[in-house]
Amino acid sequence: MRTGVTVGALALAAAMVGPAVVYTTAHAHAISAPAQPSGTPGPAKTGTGTERASGADRADARTYGMARASRGVAGVGTAGVGRTGADAAKTRTGSGTGTDATGTTQAKKAGTASTAQAKRTGAPKSGNPTPPPVPEPAPLAQGTVVNTVSYGPHVRQRMDVWYQTDELKRPAVFLIHGGWWSSGDKKYMTEISRSYAEQGYVVFNINYRLSTDASWPAQRTDTLDAIATARRHAALWSFDPNNYVIVGFSAGGHLAGAAGTYRSGLPGLRGVVGISPVISPLTAYTEGTDTYDLEKRKLRASAIKLAGGCEPTGRCARVWASMEVPWHASRGDAPMLVVHSEDEFVSAEHGKQLKEHLRQVGVPVTIVTEPGIEHSAPLYRLPGVAERVQQWVAEKLLSSGK
Repeated sequence: MRTGVTVGALALAAAMVGPAVVYTTAHAHAISAPAQPSGTPGPAKTGTGTERASGADRADARTYGMARASRGVAGVGTAGVGRTGADAAKTRTGSGTGTDATGTTQAKKAGTASTAQAKRTGAPKSGNPTPPPVPEPAPLAQGTVVNTVSYGPHVRQRMDVWYQTDELKRPAVFLIHGGWWSSGDKKYMTEISRSYAEQGYVVFNINYRLSTDASWPAQRTDTLDAIATARRHAALWSFDPNNYVIVGFSAGGHLAGAAGTYRSGLPGLRGVVGISPVISPLTAYTEGTDTYDLEKRKLRASAIKLAGGCEPTGRCARVWASMEVPWHASRGDAPMLVVHSEDEFVSAEHGKQLKEHLRQVGVPVTIVTEPGIEHSAPLYRLPGVAERVQQWVAEKLLSSGK
């Protein structure tokens, strides 16, 4: 009998047995990193976090990323690392030595004193003389390390690994970013990576070649290679190679689904989650025809670009058939969870097609539809959505009798 175990139980166990905090930069080491096209070996260089994001980066951050849009993951989680939970709580609530419990009384006193001083000196009043404190990210789970490693020679064939330096064999979550197959980056998945790492999972946050680098099936190949590399070197990251899920966003949801239905199933894969997944590029092609919806039109053009610049006829029909996730359903595939908004530009029809094809081979698919138009990461951030996804992941990874 399968018995549900909450993710919090794993996180609690990790906190009890974890060693002292160890935190490295995002590019601490690479595994078998071959030379780059430029002749430079090792992992791709990431920014310092102080670079100004380009217009495309900002657009991707709004559509596919979490709140942070800084480059790379170097330094993520360093603020507050080593501090106790009580200290972090004091920072967040404004409590602590010399400060009222709510943090509001002294603020009122300071404002009154500032106004009185302005009246005495004739100085103009200031609506906010002291800028508010910038909230710091919560510390990572004890013992968490973040490395960036290579799984191929291309600059995009990199993944960030969030793991614990202990002897436990932990389940893993693979994250795949979105971005129309032609943009986006793993850096926009940093906060989501953090959330799963804090729950005690090993996290593999992957980049892959974009459609500007190579056409289909390069993106699926990269996803499969990243997973194979992680499983091959599982001992380095305290990772159980036979217990993992894949979570993909938008175009990344397409890649997650493509990996989940590849051949007769991937070894160790327990489930696939798609957040606004483009399950059917052919559906995107059809829905983007004769419409005033600019995003649907852009998705149609993006699918054509992914296929190598050709439409789904003639010699290109086979390529488009390869991109269709539902058409590759088989009995050995992992169960899937699909989340859509009712009125987003990637319609719920994508999830319905997947469910119908997998139902025919006996594989369960759960579809969750939320009201509104939110897409990808903004949809994931809606109240209750992330929690529901995390619970589903926990049921697949932490239940007994697998």
